[in-house]
Amino acid sequence: MDKFLLRQRVLDQLAADLLQAEQAARVAHETATHEENIAENKYDTLGLEAAYLATGQARRAEAIRQAMAQWRQFQPRPYDPSKGIQLGALVCLVDADGGEQQLFLGPEGGSMKLLSDAQWVQVISSEAPLCKAVLGKCEGDEVLMQVVAVRQQFEVLWVE
Repeated sequence: MDKFLLRQRVLDQLAADLLQAEQAARVAHETATHEENIAENKYDTLGLEAAYLATGQARRAEAIRQAMAQWRQFQPRPYDPSKGIQLGALVCLVDADGGEQQLFLGPEGGSMKLLSDAQWVQVISSEAPLCKAVLGKCEGDEVLMQVVAVRQQFEVLWVE
């Protein structure tokens, strides 16, 4: 699998998400400032609610812009067994039931699922607990994670 192609797909998805967030912010702003939505009494809160929504969407758009900047600078490197799994690695984990999942480890803001070579790849950010759990591991290593009261166990099947 081409990690640079995956990186580009993440950027493409973030660009689509940004467009959607900016459009939602515009619509909410227009609703908040439209003359028909001026509050006539204390219970008339449509304009106020739309203003809160516009602010939230603008913050979301800014977070996506920051994620895009990080992903543009991000250069995945080939896997080095002497260093173990690092950001930029493509990792396949297998659970106790034999279920496999492929992970692409990247910077913040890129958590999503992408289809690549007829396989689903979960893109996870450096802040994700699973990312933190696999960093430094090598092929064949065991990965243990505690999520609430559930303990999860995986084996690193392969790394690219």
